[in-house]
Amino acid sequence: MTLSGISSMATKGVLAALADAAASAGAPTIAFESVGGVLAADRVAAGEALDVVVLASGAIDRLADDGHVDPATRTPLVLSQVAAAVPAGDDAADDPDGATPPPGPAFAHASELRAALRAASRIGYSTGPSGTALVRMIEGWGLSDELSDRLVQARPGVPVAASLAAAEVDLGFQQLSELVGQPGVRILGVLPDDCAIETVFTAAVATASGSPRQAAELIAFLASAEASGIKAEHAFRTP
Repeated sequence: MTLSGISSMATKGVLAALADAAASAGAPTIAFESVGGVLAADRVAAGEALDVVVLASGAIDRLADDGHVDPATRTPLVLSQVAAAVPAGDDAADDPDGATPPPGPAFAHASELRAALRAASRIGYSTGPSGTALVRMIEGWGLSDELSDRLVQARPGVPVAASLAAAEVDLGFQQLSELVGQPGVRILGVLPDDCAIETVFTAAVATASGSPRQAAELIAFLASAEASGIKAEHAFRTP
């Protein structure tokens, strides 16, 4: 028996690797489908026959409140940081993937990020929690009127990296895990501490699951120390 799981795009790579590790360790096997976070939550809320749900903690909490996932099974899995990136330039040949993250933040302080936003002609951001947080931060800085016509939201399920690679935007923000290894982009780094955007992705057993015990067992493996190295390899931290 193979469990079915659903997640947002931000955790696609790490969950695939974790699923392989779980199978090798004798834990329940699972096949994850990764889609836009909003679509994933809608499918869970519609009662689709799923076993494990991995979404941003806020989305999981809303699904729990509405009875679509078992609140007792909520388990934080990974912490994701938002990074800034630009299209790869002439030096892309030195970095075939165009996306090796440098150590340290993209900007020294929030003031440098504000300056970069004001200098950009087209600013890409996602439909997920990182995009929502970025827009709120811009609003808090009083820059909404100045930047509103330059903000380009990616379509659900479409990575900001694709917009950067196509030169549709000249500055983009997305979960670091969704930028690493993507061609045509150069990662500047994560956002500085004074304006960091971090998202915890949480797993839970769907109430529609036909195998809740096995689903809970699988989640326990995903949260175990055995899985921590895989998370780091995919640019995630352990919450």
